[in-house]
Amino acid sequence: MEPNPDFRNQSKAFWANVRLISEQVGYTQRKEKKIKVPTKKEVEKAYKALSLNTTHLWQADGSETKIGHALMQYFSYRAQVLNGYVEPKLMDATRAKREFELLQKKLKPNCPLPMNKQKGEKRQHAYLTCIVNMIVEANCNGFTCDYDPRSLATVTLDGLPYRTLARRVDGAFPSTVNPLALWEIKEYYHTTTFGSRVADGVYESLLDGMELEEISTDENIKIIHLLMIDAHYTWWQCGRSYLCRIIDMLHMGYVDEVLFGYEVIEKLPGIIKALVKSHKENIK
Repeated sequence: MEPNPDFRNQSKAFWANVRLISEQVGYTQRKEKKIKVPTKKEVEKAYKALSLNTTHLWQADGSETKIGHALMQYFSYRAQVLNGYVEPKLMDATRAKREFELLQKKLKPNCPLPMNKQKGEKRQHAYLTCIVNMIVEANCNGFTCDYDPRSLATVTLDGLPYRTLARRVDGAFPSTVNPLALWEIKEYYHTTTFGSRVADGVYESLLDGMELEEISTDENIKIIHLLMIDAHYTWWQCGRSYLCRIIDMLHMGYVDEVLFGYEVIEKLPGIIKALVKSHKENIK
């Protein structure tokens, strides 16, 4: 999923309002298990409770200002895209295993197919990571790819280190030195709660995105940042508010594209082919 261009270039103040309203009014309708669209009345009540005014959102006659209109449109869009598009894309362990086995049989990969870190009956292949690795290998046209970076991603200028990211990512093309693309994979098929480790994963992606934004702003060096997540129970049943945060992060520009569950199979081949084309042009 790519960002909606209608909301892509909003100000930092816009996103401050999005976060504040979401936090105060709530991200979700818990009983209905749906994403919430705040009402004007709820927003006014929340701001009043914080001793904030709403003159930047509504005019004296009650009509919406430009930012007020954009905010209400965004909340409606966020709910619509998560409720109607993202939720059906998220796979459970059974479906993810089936898709993994179909791809493995079709592609006969040589890339790493790692196991998850769980124990006992839950010890299985890391299905989404394996799917990502197989698709990358099948579409990278023989170029190298770091499927499991054991070092920090580094950008160089004139043969010298310019920026080194604070944390390791889950994949880099073509390598962690001057990468064209970095990606992170968050799969939680066998978890039964939405724990702090899952929440931390969202904020780690935000940190990476902020560092990449700074590199792009300062030196006009663009590194594609991808986030791929899956597990219907974890993300939808337990973590819908964090899905909202991910959609926000996507439109703030901290992630270039988020692939939800089955979207990896649908869209990652095209993304990798585009990266290969860019890489070929760079090495001419």
